[in-house]
Amino acid sequence: MSSALTSDIQALQQRLGHRFANPRLIERALTHRSFSADHNERLEFLGDAVLGLAVSSLLFEKLSQMPEGDLSRVRANLVKQDSLAKIAGRLGLSTCLRLGDGEKRSGGTKRPSILADAVEALIGAVYLDAGFETAHALVARLYADVHWHDQMVAMGKDPKTELQEWLQGRKMKLPAYRVVSTLGEAHRQTFDVECCVIETGHCERGMGASRRAAEQAAAAAMLQHLQGGAAAGV
Repeated sequence: MSSALTSDIQALQQRLGHRFANPRLIERALTHRSFSADHNERLEFLGDAVLGLAVSSLLFEKLSQMPEGDLSRVRANLVKQDSLAKIAGRLGLSTCLRLGDGEKRSGGTKRPSILADAVEALIGAVYLDAGFETAHALVARLYADVHWHDQMVAMGKDPKTELQEWLQGRKMKLPAYRVVSTLGEAHRQTFDVECCVIETGHCERGMGASRRAAEQAAAAAMLQHLQGGAAAGV
């Protein structure tokens, strides 16, 4: 490992507030599969579960009056890819990631999916290094700037849910989603999805690394169109 990267990892540990007893764990957490066979995917799997439990615990403690269904929606918003990628940005993970040359050239250090996966892998690594209490404390620090309040449930709605509720509130049929095309190689596909509202005859398109992500993007575009039209009195 280069001295520059070693320095970056040491600085990262300070930002995390955790000094690893086993340095190999943090190295593995920052290693993408394009760089080495000893990559971070298993740690990501573990970290995803630890993150979910830690965030659930925080929500249970801080939003004592919120029902289970709403808690689930808020949790989904807090642990989604975009939220984790923002945390990665605050931690400065892009300078610490170990990526293959091809992945670097294609902008991997800024790719939200890679950054989010690395955050989960780091949480898994801290769990293995020092146990759940330390990992929970780390998660609490990562979400320290969150303003916990009952209105968070509205923020937790994903675009598909918001669109569905918007249409149902106006007694309109649910939207129809259709995969228009799938681009790229099997291991790195991009989905192009169309979302149509029958009553208006209008369709919007969205793209994403999974069908679900593309549907969310199409729903967001449709919601923006419908809300813009409603605001304009169309």
